Amino acid sequence: MDDATEPRLTSLAHGGGCGCKIAPGVLADMLKAVPQAAPFANLMVGNETSDDAAVWRLNDQQALVATTDFFMPVVDDPFDFGRIAATNALSDVYAMGGTPILALALVGMPISVLSPATIGRILAGGAAVCADAGIPVAGGHSIDSVEPIYGLVALGLAHPDRVLTNRGARPGDVLVLTKPLGVGVLSAAFKQGRLDAAGYDALIATTTRLNTLGAKLAGLAGVHAVTDVTGFGLLGHALEMARGAGVSITLDAAPPTLPGVEALLAAGLRTGASGRNWAAYGHDVEGLDEGARRDLLTDPQTSGGLLISVGEDQAEALLALARADGFDRAAIVGRIDGGPAGVRVA
Repeated sequence: MDDATEPRLTSLAHGGGCGCKIAPGVLADMLKAVPQAAPFANLMVGNETSDDAAVWRLNDQQALVATTDFFMPVVDDPFDFGRIAATNALSDVYAMGGTPILALALVGMPISVLSPATIGRILAGGAAVCADAGIPVAGGHSIDSVEPIYGLVALGLAHPDRVLTNRGARPGDVLVLTKPLGVGVLSAAFKQGRLDAAGYDALIATTTRLNTLGAKLAGLAGVHAVTDVTGFGLLGHALEMARGAGVSITLDAAPPTLPGVEALLAAGLRTGASGRNWAAYGHDVEGLDEGARRDLLTDPQTSGGLLISVGEDQAEALLALARADGFDRAAIVGRIDGGPAGVRVA
């Protein structure tokens, strides 16, 4: 921290600093009160299948990808918090096959508690990630809030014929996950003082790795659907993919995990968000009993990896591309079968 008298950033997050998404069922009930707008011919992707971003056709060669994401601190270092939040927000553009073009900052800070220097470090962390992505933070909006909140509006471009969505999975595909799981577990361990230096380094490394691979997947042979794994965990986002395409997804029970995650789960560490996720969608999941496996598969992933549905004959080429792009833990974690829509764990 810039000022030793300031509290830990995570202690200021009244919700525990998880920035967890509202459960799908609760959100659906909320949206029932929203009048349905007339259809817009240029709106290619809206909120019909809980996709990662909205897409608006600009012309025959360009579509605008638009998204926003923000949350409360998951770590105490202000620069790292800014980096993680920005990486997470840009991920939705990449998940649609887009290339980011600019960002706007969303800033809510308790200015009577945090110094301008600390808040500046949060903004600097976000700007550093945007610079890595080759885009400016071109503006934004700020408010005085009771707890720290930071994120981005992220805009990108994609070719209208090569937009990636979460609803194109086909029977016979396999599922590739580009980052290992366990961000929520490591975050919880950090807040409880149970995370060692190696675990913290692993947490920062995975949550600040941009999902640039997504832009390279647009138009790639055999890639049929993509989403990023974030607040609903691997199970929840796989379920969105299954519902969007009307297919059945079988997930492996033991996907790759970040260093230290298995030991923490075995020692009884649990996140409240994983339980809330299971309560929201567990009725549509088969083959999974209570325990560490369920906690892992429902674990919320801040700035998680891409989940890619790809033809089995193209899977090895995709894995090679992912590993060449720095995602050395990319792995096949499931397969797609015919309907009805749902998820089971092998």
